Amino acid sequence: MKSLLSKIYKSLKLPKNAQLFIMRLLQDNFLVGVTGIVFNDKNEILLFKHSYRSHSWSLPGGYLKANEHPREGLEREIQEESGLVVSMDDSLMTRTDRDSARLDLCYTGVLIGGKFVASKEVSEYGFFPQDAMPLLRSNQVFLVDMAIKRL
Repeated sequence: MKSLLSKIYKSLKLPKNAQLFIMRLLQDNFLVGVTGIVFNDKNEILLFKHSYRSHSWSLPGGYLKANEHPREGLEREIQEESGLVVSMDDSLMTRTDRDSARLDLCYTGVLIGGKFVASKEVSEYGFFPQDAMPLLRSNQVFLVDMAIKRL
């Protein structure tokens, strides 16, 4: 049955946007998260003190909106949560969560500017050298280690 449906679908020769629309309707959905490792000019790493996480300090990140490129989504999330402007330049790692339909994309980038403004999600920020960071979750320590090795 699946093979027959595949043959019919291919024979329709639908435009790309119609194909994507149908695929999105029929496929399982993933929640796509983005995480950033942002360096300043001293190669210190940006951390946010979040008001809602069990580990209050963590790497900045968030979730993508529909039709948003991951780099742009991460830059938007950081600016919305802090007022800081960053450029996310390089893909570091893609991770999946085995317990849920979640995909997390990690990028490295640099601070461009902006002025920190606390938000309902982020009360403080700081740039930390690797050897003086507050307690982070082990999966974030792993990402920081990977990013430092690429410098």
